[in-house]
Amino acid sequence: MLEGTVEKIDKLIIFILMYTMIFYIFFGTLKYTFPFVIALIIALILRKPTEYLMKKFKFKSTLACLITNIFFFAIIFSLLLWGIISLSNELVQLAKGTQDYLVNNSDNIYTFISKIQQKYENVDPEILRTFKTYISEFISKYSGNLLSFSGSVVTSLVSFVSNVPYLLMVIFFSIMSTYFFTKDLIIRKKQNIQNNIMGKYSSIFNQAKKMIINYLMSYGLIIFLTFIETLIVFLILGVKYSVILSIVSAIADILPVVGIGMVYGPLIIIYWVIGSKGIAVTLLIAYGAMSVIRQIIEPKIVSASLGIHPVAVLAAIFIGLTMNGFMGMIFFMFLIVFYNVLKQVKVL
Repeated sequence: MLEGTVEKIDKLIIFILMYTMIFYIFFGTLKYTFPFVIALIIALILRKPTEYLMKKFKFKSTLACLITNIFFFAIIFSLLLWGIISLSNELVQLAKGTQDYLVNNSDNIYTFISKIQQKYENVDPEILRTFKTYISEFISKYSGNLLSFSGSVVTSLVSFVSNVPYLLMVIFFSIMSTYFFTKDLIIRKKQNIQNNIMGKYSSIFNQAKKMIINYLMSYGLIIFLTFIETLIVFLILGVKYSVILSIVSAIADILPVVGIGMVYGPLIIIYWVIGSKGIAVTLLIAYGAMSVIRQIIEPKIVSASLGIHPVAVLAAIFIGLTMNGFMGMIFFMFLIVFYNVLKQVKVL
């Protein structure tokens, strides 16, 4: 009994040490392996559609892989193009709107400051004059720059894509590697079925692959839901720049602690200050509802997709965020994932 317990503890210690080493090596070299990691993930996603084409239409693996890859990347690039155009238009409108607001509402800003002065008589007049001077300098300095910025947004985006060799290499090698990975996965699966090779190592790989894909898809679903919910709320309320703000909200949702409050907080304050209190209150209610829903569905979605108890997911998120922020959360989440994989195949 004691020997068995000691053996389990030894295996657990070895597992944690090896996992930690592999984790740091993986993320430390991700700059160089990123295209191939992305390609492998996409290939795993495209494997089943490729198998369907081969089975349904009797296509050879080469043709089926080519069709699924072309179709997938056509969708991705179309979405990227739509996103770039939408972001460019909204950034231009934002820059112009900011310039117009600063120029046309400088008197209102001064009036607002005067009201504050009347309300709070104890404010030092010298501080107030200094603040007014600062605002005047700010408006005169940056209002002219905003117009030129708005005119160069689109060209800057195009220039960024065309002048970054690393980004172009990532795209090229990701596309090429995806095709070969997809084809290789199909061939290897056929060989395994024909040779009936399903040993322990194969089981470990399949379980790990399944759980990692489920983990990524679960968080992808959470981020997508955040984007859709925010976009719907902003469109209903008539919030300007709804697309760009929804994308920022979805990205911010990944960040610990800050979350969508980074977008909703300033918007609530802005609409309250300009007198649109109904919109501000509605945004506050939407923010509260989305935050509560996020806290409820995240452990359930992740635990359901990974087959892990929700308490374990909550513990991994809390301990990880406390120890090392976002990367700490990733570390502990995958620690639980791989521990569960090795336990299922009876290695631990």
